Amino acid sequence: MNQQADPSATIEVPEPERDVMEYDVVTVGAGPAGLAFAIRLKQLDPEISVCVIEKSSTIGAHILSGAVIEPGPLDALLPGWRDNPPPVCVPAGEDELWYLTKDGGRKFPIVPPGMRNHGNFIVSLGAMCAWLAPQAEALGVEIYPGFAAAQTLHDADGRVTGVRIGDMGIARDGSEKPGYTAGIDIHAKVTVLAEGARGHLTKRLVKRFKLDADSDPQAYSIGIKELWQLPAGRATPGKIVHSLGWPADNNTYGGSFLYHLENDQVALGYVSGLDYSDPDFKPWEAFQQWKNHPTVKPLLEGGNILSAGARAIVTGGWQSLPKVEMPGALLIGDTAGLLNVPKIKGTHQAIRSGMLAAEHLAAGALAIEGFDAKLRDSDAMRELRAVRNIKPGFKKGLWFGLANAAWETAVGGHSPWTLKVTPDWSSLDKLGTRMQPERDWGQRELAPRDRLAGVYFAATEHDEDQPVHLLVHDTEVCVTRCTEEYGNPCTRFCPAGVYEIVDDPEGPAGTGKRLQINAANCVHCKTCDIKDPYEIITWVTPEGGSGPNYQNL
Repeated sequence: MNQQADPSATIEVPEPERDVMEYDVVTVGAGPAGLAFAIRLKQLDPEISVCVIEKSSTIGAHILSGAVIEPGPLDALLPGWRDNPPPVCVPAGEDELWYLTKDGGRKFPIVPPGMRNHGNFIVSLGAMCAWLAPQAEALGVEIYPGFAAAQTLHDADGRVTGVRIGDMGIARDGSEKPGYTAGIDIHAKVTVLAEGARGHLTKRLVKRFKLDADSDPQAYSIGIKELWQLPAGRATPGKIVHSLGWPADNNTYGGSFLYHLENDQVALGYVSGLDYSDPDFKPWEAFQQWKNHPTVKPLLEGGNILSAGARAIVTGGWQSLPKVEMPGALLIGDTAGLLNVPKIKGTHQAIRSGMLAAEHLAAGALAIEGFDAKLRDSDAMRELRAVRNIKPGFKKGLWFGLANAAWETAVGGHSPWTLKVTPDWSSLDKLGTRMQPERDWGQRELAPRDRLAGVYFAATEHDEDQPVHLLVHDTEVCVTRCTEEYGNPCTRFCPAGVYEIVDDPEGPAGTGKRLQINAANCVHCKTCDIKDPYEIITWVTPEGGSGPNYQNL
């Protein structure tokens, strides 16, 4: 059996003996798409053997989302779920949308139809996945947290035949530590990729099988979120507040969410489009600025931050959907790119696509062929097509974007054109080529004060003596061209302080500088893999169980 080369290898080592597990279907990722797929497949055919592997230490530990969900697909998957809901599940109440300036703002008189949440629920998506997992196991699904799929396996014809779990106990230099354990091979008739946004296996498979040959490049945002405990009586359970405007300038796509939960807790966060052009923009700092705005700060003062994290959000939409089937494998959920940006929702799309994939496989004796056409002819894609031009419209600025969104809403997405999506890595202006925007940012008083403090609240853990999972393929570029052309934007767009340019007399090209990668800080957001203007950073999975341990995010 041929295997895909592992780009993280640093030294040549003999190929170890590996245990093999055999299943009909292996699903990579225990998010809402992967778990919904597994549940639905077992509901339809209990005899099909299904395995779900998840790189986090526990189910839900790497899941981060707003999140407000539309319950329709979950109603179809588990009709009685409302009698035994997830532990964080608050019926949506009033909606507010604000335009902010530095010192104030104005509430929109009406909320756009796509952002109205009557009948929806505020949830912790991580807690929801932890709630879904035992229901899948009750149907016979085998779920293995701490199993990080390092690479896909292929037969002589290139067909995907399963995945290889990453080895445990490899030292940073590639040698085997005393506790070394070779990763197992999982063989399956069908491999389902449900990795979420910017899945590292999906990225390789898209390239290998040219799945994006007929689509625009995928696009992303970074979402940074915190969970706060407020003083008694301050939260209004079910209240949903979104904002746009400050601290983003008119040419930068950005906005906030603030969701009131029960027990005087609030979930809050800030989303920045990774198509921003200013190389000095700092998404994490923008979020912290927003928290100190006069409409937000009084709510949080006297409260305590409980948990924090960051994650890429897939935003390319209808025109960026790659082909979702290939020999031996298929893509579902955010791995495929199904989030509805104007709604700020993707969970219902993830569940919907997982169920559709299960129904397709169950009806066709696990035959993959035809799933791409079935997805494109589904409600999931009709929903995305109707809003396909809204997010790209904001490339021309906030006010054009709002006017375009109003037009697209009025005509139901029936414009006779489709706006193009361009890759996020290509959007940065070089230093000195344009006048930089006046940020007009103020003092920050609320915690956390810096990115390392934010990493603490993500509870991220990596063995310091394991191979660095952030591969920079030419570090000389970092202290030469990148310093001159962009001023090292990785030191600003990473929300966890992973990348630093430090003094080093032996630095490359006589610069006296070198790139330092603080890989243990990584919260697995994938921003560096997306935004790096030279496309020389590759995120690969660290040891299984490493990474953040999000609590109710």
